[in-house]
Amino acid sequence: MNDLIWLIPAFPLAGFVLLVVFGRRLGEPLAGWLATAMVAGSFAASVATFFALQGETVHERAYTVTLWDWLPVGGLQVDFGFLADPLSITMCLFVTGIATLIHLYSIGYMHGDPKFSKFFVYLNLFVFSMLMLVLGDNMLITFLGWEGVGACSYFLISFWFTEDANASAGKKAFVTNRIGDFGFMVAIFFTFGALGTINYTGIVAASPSLATTTATVIAAMLFLGACGKSAQLPLYVWLPDAMAGPTPVSALIHAATMVTGGIYLLARMNPVIAEASSWVPWMIAIVGALTALFAATIAVAQNDIKKVLAYSTVSQLGFMFLAIGSGAYIAALFHMIPTPSSRACCSSAPAR
Repeated sequence: MNDLIWLIPAFPLAGFVLLVVFGRRLGEPLAGWLATAMVAGSFAASVATFFALQGETVHERAYTVTLWDWLPVGGLQVDFGFLADPLSITMCLFVTGIATLIHLYSIGYMHGDPKFSKFFVYLNLFVFSMLMLVLGDNMLITFLGWEGVGACSYFLISFWFTEDANASAGKKAFVTNRIGDFGFMVAIFFTFGALGTINYTGIVAASPSLATTTATVIAAMLFLGACGKSAQLPLYVWLPDAMAGPTPVSALIHAATMVTGGIYLLARMNPVIAEASSWVPWMIAIVGALTALFAATIAVAQNDIKKVLAYSTVSQLGFMFLAIGSGAYIAALFHMIPTPSSRACCSSAPAR
């Protein structure tokens, strides 16, 4: 099990390094095939880990793999490790499975592009960052993955930066996500200040001792971070413009994986939300419901199919926030896995 878990992010990281060094020499289409093979290897490792977890009893389906001591600074002890449990492995299956198909599609889609190998460098780096986000066993590693997918989103949205619309869309996404990142950082600071740990296992164990006011601040800041990453009111404005990038980017990042990061974060931190004031879940549910209605109404009036898909994505994310706010975490995750997958496949339809 321990060997399988670290292999999941290791494959796309190896693909990123190999493409940085040898990408131009490999050229088209070998660079694309290498990137696709690395993500497919990650998917295979995720499947093997999933079946290994299935072989365990319900209460033993959680493994922590610590690779090294990272930040032993005073009272802050942060290990660089991965947490494999049903939530993280479900996300890994989703991310790597969809990413493999989109990498494969991109080999043909990017045919003839002078920056063919660079595109796959960014794609592999994005998948690695997304896997760090969902596999990290503490909030700091999750935050590193959180920032990594934000940076890769900027690179990929503005990949054809010679067009003003693409460059502007990339900058808009980057700036808007920084607002959400501030909320996530504040939540990390308050969590460590209150509990003395940012490790998820420690947070779950110590969350009943949280004061209601402290839990409320942490939950509200986590919600702000999730709104930025998952495009909820009023921070939804970056996602429709981001569809100006290459279609595989729209499919991978903005209709499938990155925008679900906020849902994952709230589901992971649900013990803290449970200790917060009652108005916090209400706020999450109301914002989700308003976003779902608002974005669906806009989608009805769109003529561009990619704009329709963009606002549809925002609307469906709103339903997931409504489920999170209602305490239906399993329903939110159940809705997340099949729904964006179908949109990711469909969003590959428009020609470049």
